[in-house]
Amino acid sequence: MNLITVLSNQITFKDFIDISIVALMIYQVLKIVQGTRAVQILTGMVFLSILFAIGVSYNLYTLNWILDHFFDYFFIIFIILFQDQIRAALANVGTGRKMFQFFDRSPIDFDIEEIIRVCSVLSKERTGALIVLEKKNGLENYVDTGTRLDSKIHSDLIYAIFQPKSPLHDGAIIIRDNMLVAAGCFLPLSKNVDIDRHYGTRHRAALGITELSDAVVITVSEETGRISTCSEGFFTQCSSENELRKKLTQLLGNSISKEKMQVVSKL
Repeated sequence: MNLITVLSNQITFKDFIDISIVALMIYQVLKIVQGTRAVQILTGMVFLSILFAIGVSYNLYTLNWILDHFFDYFFIIFIILFQDQIRAALANVGTGRKMFQFFDRSPIDFDIEEIIRVCSVLSKERTGALIVLEKKNGLENYVDTGTRLDSKIHSDLIYAIFQPKSPLHDGAIIIRDNMLVAAGCFLPLSKNVDIDRHYGTRHRAALGITELSDAVVITVSEETGRISTCSEGFFTQCSSENELRKKLTQLLGNSISKEKMQVVSKL
């Protein structure tokens, strides 16, 4: 009881705000690194911290000297090791993603039926495809790597782009605000070493872009014809048009207009 009284007298409202902000930052960092290789790196750094504490307690001079110099450059090392996670965190703060949901922008009105239709045809023909649906995090730097189209979404156009003889079939198409913005775009490949070895470049690119942004990606496998959705670095296979429709509705959520949501619910 005395300890609680002492703490209540020493901790001011300013200290409470300070602790709350730091706790929120730590929580957000843990959410970002959850399920990624960064967790293993964090575990290693915690282990080094424990070694450093032991070295200080028992005056282990050589160990203290090594770890002391290591922690002198801790922030530089931290930035180098977690540059992808830091980039994603800053993008999330900039858009308010997962933090300020009530500031969401108005629905984008993705025409998912056109996308579902063409994916089904490409799957039956075993024609590979990589379709990126931009949400809040801007992908303009990746748009610049491809050919600008700024066209309305149409299944025939998407089908033509991914035909083997098309000069744009190797890259991804990026869809924004219900517009096919660009085709033949190059995406960053995932650096996750634990990826299934059966995944090719197309699937690694899908993982890479979703690890760095909130985009939703649809892949059609050239080898198997399987359709998969990818979001936040995780794949989900869709064995039918209805499964793909339900998954896109779940992932896009506010990005589909109420009228189209009613159509989807009836299906």
